[in-house]
Amino acid sequence: MKHQILAAIAAVGIALPALAQQGLNKERTAYIDSVIIRHIQQQHIPGATALIIRNGEVVYNKAFGYADTERKKAMQTDNIFRIASQSKAITSLAVMMLWEEGKFQLDDPVSKFIPAFKNPRVKVSFNAADSSYTTKPATREISIRDLLRHTSGISYAAVFADPEMQVIYSKAGVVSGIGTTDSDLKTKMNLLAQQPLQHNPGEAFTYGLNTDLLGYLVEIWSGQPLDVFLKQRIFDPLEMKDTYFHLPKEKQNRLVTLYEEKDGKMVKVTHPIYEGVDPLFPNQHGTYLSGGAGLVSTVNDYAKFLSVYLNKGLYKNKRIIGSKTAELALTNQLTPAMAISPLPAQPENFQFSLGGFALETPKNDYLMPYSVGTFSWGGAFNSHYWADPKEGLIGLIFTQEYLSPYWSIGDEFKIAVYQSL
Repeated sequence: MKHQILAAIAAVGIALPALAQQGLNKERTAYIDSVIIRHIQQQHIPGATALIIRNGEVVYNKAFGYADTERKKAMQTDNIFRIASQSKAITSLAVMMLWEEGKFQLDDPVSKFIPAFKNPRVKVSFNAADSSYTTKPATREISIRDLLRHTSGISYAAVFADPEMQVIYSKAGVVSGIGTTDSDLKTKMNLLAQQPLQHNPGEAFTYGLNTDLLGYLVEIWSGQPLDVFLKQRIFDPLEMKDTYFHLPKEKQNRLVTLYEEKDGKMVKVTHPIYEGVDPLFPNQHGTYLSGGAGLVSTVNDYAKFLSVYLNKGLYKNKRIIGSKTAELALTNQLTPAMAISPLPAQPENFQFSLGGFALETPKNDYLMPYSVGTFSWGGAFNSHYWADPKEGLIGLIFTQEYLSPYWSIGDEFKIAVYQSL
């Protein structure tokens, strides 16, 4: 296995005929390579694709290792990845587009559009013996703003969530959305409305199914299925030709195989993941469209999406959203009084936006080499991205592992990029 991986590294492909070096120190880019190669050699990842854009120019675009080790398929720069929670920012853009059109106000209650969310209740106690629980009325209703900034009190099923809420959701049939194919948004979101909240709306940042609920609201506001709206309003205008909920057959061979660590080695995932999901879910047709976790994409497609915010709402001189909308979407929405849920763990002085991004602000600028104004996030299968407006920088590294303990590759890659500026 090790010699196969090293052979693939040696045969790495570059998407462009010549690698542009404007904006990066040519000698120091070798350290970027070394970070990724080291993780492959140490059996932390089977392969990766990485893309860096500076001031609108591609300055680094490489593929490393394997997309499928058993078949010795070398990774390519146009391989397609399950991007999981990177879907959230795309759905959030759709929401902000509809906000511009007057379909809702940010502080409207969700119940204005989905009556089942009227009179929410908060979990008070939980009995582990029979998974019963008690509740009390919430102090207020959930707003659209709460959903965008994850302060609704809605938790996650199966992943990154309070164990008691996981049990409650599982018993009720609420799903995480990652790879879910059965049912539909209307059915599952009305079921979600019947469950207790983890806390009162506005009290804390709790990562959860908020963006799946926003996806259903996009359907209500637009009168279109979520996949149709995203294709017509975002993917087609941004020339995102490889971003889907379900891959067409002619592109399924570009989907990267999912791996996991076992006994210190990377092995192919051949068992169901999360709530019994087939790891090949992108190749299956499904009726549940998860705005929070359901998309697949490439580094090139996702960079096009990020460029909209970097360019204040524009893509190739096409206005996607207004400049002030883009500015608002990149403004911190968490108040000092809001607690930050421990699952998944977040850095101290964590800041979060309406756009689905963590933010670098003066409050937390000591943590990373990011410039103030940088926005970032990632996906559960160990994919990472950020955009730094001051440096004119977009960076992405996509890998594809289930429950990876090597999440630090994202930060290591970012540090390597900044040292090469």
